[in-house]
Amino acid sequence: MQTVPDGVEVVADRERAERLDAPPLLVVDAVTAFLDARRLGRGPLAWRRIGDGHSNVTYLIRRGGDSFVLRRGPRPPLPRSTHDMVREARVQRLLRERGVPVPEILGVCEDESVLGVPFYLMSPLDGTVITDTVPAHLSSAEQRGATSRAVVDALVALHRIDVSGGELASLGRPEGYLARQVERFTGLWEINTTRSLPAVERIADWLGRNLPTGGRAAVVHGDYRMGNLMFAPQAPARVLAILDWEMATLGDPLADLGYLTATYAEPGTPRTPLELTPVTREPGYLPRARLIERYRAETGLDLTPLPWYQALALWKAAIFCEAIHTRWLRGERPEDTGFGPSLEAGVPRLLDLAARYAGLAGGGRD
Repeated sequence: MQTVPDGVEVVADRERAERLDAPPLLVVDAVTAFLDARRLGRGPLAWRRIGDGHSNVTYLIRRGGDSFVLRRGPRPPLPRSTHDMVREARVQRLLRERGVPVPEILGVCEDESVLGVPFYLMSPLDGTVITDTVPAHLSSAEQRGATSRAVVDALVALHRIDVSGGELASLGRPEGYLARQVERFTGLWEINTTRSLPAVERIADWLGRNLPTGGRAAVVHGDYRMGNLMFAPQAPARVLAILDWEMATLGDPLADLGYLTATYAEPGTPRTPLELTPVTREPGYLPRARLIERYRAETGLDLTPLPWYQALALWKAAIFCEAIHTRWLRGERPEDTGFGPSLEAGVPRLLDLAARYAGLAGGGRD
């Protein structure tokens, strides 16, 4: 199952890797030695790249009768405080202890000399991630509705976890979380763009002047959407695992609900670069309003300020998409022939929708 399309994505050994202009994403002998040290499988490796991630990279690795999933960040240089695989693995270990459905972490490599960046190994899961096709066992109208409800219910369960004590309390500082989000992403725009889009500053100003007072602290996933959930391989619809914890922290739970609903595809709404599970436009899936109502009924939270969180979600999405676009322009994403180029128009579209949630006249166009 292995593929070596251009000698850059995967190479056999370090010696060959050192001769390449662009560092490989996977060095077979280095990963083999890492597995050997932990007595994980025996014999030669087979691999294939999996998932639709546009920043971090995930491989399914098979060795003998064993399978593992390797997750690593993109090629250096990496933006400060992003793609922290060591922290992401720690978050999942802590949440697994609290009953959150996440893969089991099998090993963490902090030594950057192995692959150029830290990485971790986790157990594979037999499940389905829903993106642009609907699996047969979840295709009926009944199961489509159940899938939508499962998305909300898994989020509710995550937000109910007590984060007031223990090691989990060290994952973030809930106080001032929203203000820090606005400040941090404003700074990220300034260092990750090559163009002028005044809507970014305009929306940032509105967000800063209209900060919600905030509620209780919770684990915030940071990228909670259907495409980051794995469903069980048989009906009824059930979330087998929540994936991609890179941006997880402690903060305001409505940040997750805002992101989920602002990026959730439904009929009659504009398409965006964050529409990564377009099948929810099809009949049977619950509309955004029903997702919101189910979350409100289960949590009892006041959702009046939700449009602020939806504006924040799309504004942040525009900024991290701009970072991807800039990396593509610089030639740092040589394998990207679709997503990176699409962000020339996609980032302004996200800003326009963010401005609509903010109620700013003229949308995000400047």
